[in-house]
Amino acid sequence: MLEEITTNARQIQEQLLGEILCKNAETEYLQGFLHGQTDKQLFKKNVPIVTYDHIKPYIDRIANGKASSDILLVEPLIGSGTSGGQPKLIPITAESANVTEALGNLHLSLM
Repeated sequence: MLEEITTNARQIQEQLLGEILCKNAETEYLQGFLHGQTDKQLFKKNVPIVTYDHIKPYIDRIANGKASSDILLVEPLIGSGTSGGQPKLIPITAESANVTEALGNLHLSLM
């Protein structure tokens, strides 16, 4: 598995980006940059690299009870986490929790 994901990293990342864009193209955040389109090159050109502080207002709205499906992502949130022990709300979905668990298991197997 490790060889597969490192050998084909670019292809895997391109595929993952495409899946994320298809799922979340209609969210408020991506609508502001992509207007419902899912083209990866348009994403790379129009969506800026941001810090937590840039998306914090969106996260705060979700934390304050606004339905998340139309703000940052379409998948329902199952909780929140922190970043580096800092008190930051990080939206967690079932899918992101599964990925985190798989990466943790991979890390443990390598150790």
